[in-house]
Amino acid sequence: MARSARFWPVVLLGAAVCALAACERVAPIPQAPSETVFTTAHRTIGDAFNEFFGRRAEPVQPIEFPHDIHIEKGMTCTDSCHEAAVDGPVAGLPSVAMCMTCHEAIATDRPRIKTIAEAYAAKGLDLPWQRVYGFSQSAHVKFNHAPHIRAEVDCATCHGDVAKGTVARRTVDHTMGFCVGCHREKNAPNDCMTCHF
Repeated sequence: MARSARFWPVVLLGAAVCALAACERVAPIPQAPSETVFTTAHRTIGDAFNEFFGRRAEPVQPIEFPHDIHIEKGMTCTDSCHEAAVDGPVAGLPSVAMCMTCHEAIATDRPRIKTIAEAYAAKGLDLPWQRVYGFSQSAHVKFNHAPHIRAEVDCATCHGDVAKGTVARRTVDHTMGFCVGCHREKNAPNDCMTCHF
């Protein structure tokens, strides 16, 4: 068989896979009547492809949080907003109660503060923050903030310079190469079980 004749089935298969990945929904594998799940981990083939290629939707936050203003006023990441990072794996996200600790009296006339007070605090709701960073389940990474804080790794190393921006955005690509390179530079453990356990 000529080389080009063997090439076309691969091209056609690739085109079919790409077409399926572009679909918003595909026919579900038979499951319980109310479920439409493509696999146990992904709702659609498109979702599976997005995870495989590391494509993530940009998170939409309930308010445009001004990191720059808070840092300019002397607050640090772990002061109160992400204080859980000091002792544990997850940094944590600020609650409405945390915001209102200061904003019961400070900048109460500002539109963002009014939104927090009226739309969330007054109704007993919490801010529906969306995570900006995090590893997919298939990466099998168990990241822990606490040892990085103890090792005095600057938050900007992994999260970019949030002091120069408002809403947090993904500015650092957390690949294995990025993490391994940093561990080598800082003489931190680099065996697989450090992050994959």
